[in-house]
Amino acid sequence: MKDFFGFKKMITPIIIQAIFIIGLVIVIGSGLINIVGNKLLEGLAMLLLGPVLLRVYCEILIIMFKIYEELRNKQN
Repeated sequence: MKDFFGFKKMITPIIIQAIFIIGLVIVIGSGLINIVGNKLLEGLAMLLLGPVLLRVYCEILIIMFKIYEELRNKQN
C-alpha cells in the first residue's frame, strides 16, 4: 500500500497492457467488419498493420516507464 500511495510502483504499464488487448479486439473486429462490408483491401490492411502499429505504440509508452524506473534506480 505504501508503494501505491508513494508512487514507488507504477500501475500504468499494466493499464497499457489492458489497453493493448482491448485495442487488439477493436482493430481485428474492425478489420473483419470491413472485409464483410466489401472493403477487402482496407480490412486486410487493418488485420495486418493494425496489431503491429498498436503494439509498437504500446511498447513506446512502456519504454518511457522503463526508462523512468532505470533512472530512479540509479539515483538511489
